[in-house]
Amino acid sequence: MDTLHIARAAGVVTVTLDRPDRKNALTHREWSRLHEVFAEVAERPDDRVLVLTGAGGEFCSGADVSALGDDERSSLEAMRAVGRTATALFHLPKPTIAKVDGVAVGAGCNLALACDLVVASERARFSEIFARRGLSLDFAGSWLLPRIVGLQRAKQLAYFADIVDAATASRLGLVTEVVAAGELDTFVERWAARLAAGPAVALSLTKALLNASSASIDEAVDAEAVAQAHNLGGPEAAEALRAFRERREPHFGGATPASP
Repeated sequence: MDTLHIARAAGVVTVTLDRPDRKNALTHREWSRLHEVFAEVAERPDDRVLVLTGAGGEFCSGADVSALGDDERSSLEAMRAVGRTATALFHLPKPTIAKVDGVAVGAGCNLALACDLVVASERARFSEIFARRGLSLDFAGSWLLPRIVGLQRAKQLAYFADIVDAATASRLGLVTEVVAAGELDTFVERWAARLAAGPAVALSLTKALLNASSASIDEAVDAEAVAQAHNLGGPEAAEALRAFRERREPHFGGATPASP
């Protein structure tokens, strides 16, 4: 049975993890399947935004530890495959949104953090739970956490493996927005529609620039110059200029632009 459900509408690809009986914990086969999905979305020009979520009122409880012995590969090979899924999501050249309800723990927490934006319901809970399982961080958590919350706070979250509620996660910077559970779907749909209607090339280049922001300022401004020159010679900037002159909203080839 396929435990990943993919829906496409108006440029938005929604990927739903569907193992509610396991709080959407993923086996190695499912991590590999996610990698395939991310690669596919990266290549499809009509896929403009990715939304990642879970079924049954939960996001993802991480790796399914009950299935660890089912993988015929060595532990190192299996974990490198999980790492490739993490980098594929982080580098996916389109905006990504994690829609988090319920638990996002372990690799499930880092699955959310690898997305560009994290929208959580008030009942969402986050944890770098690895230490409680006698494990160290994976799914890029050792790289993502310090960038998001700072080194000392990252160590606190990793060492103690505490479960933090949505309000605390927001205060720490783990979450972009917290909304009522009943408003989660509508809020994410609105954000995804706005991104799908935006300038796909410019947003992709912006994402790449921000993802590389650990580079020196000299490297950053050179990369900005290359990206902006590409934009200025392309159809999106030309459409934006026409729209400005005609006093209307630009149309970049996606869905009809939504109001802010």
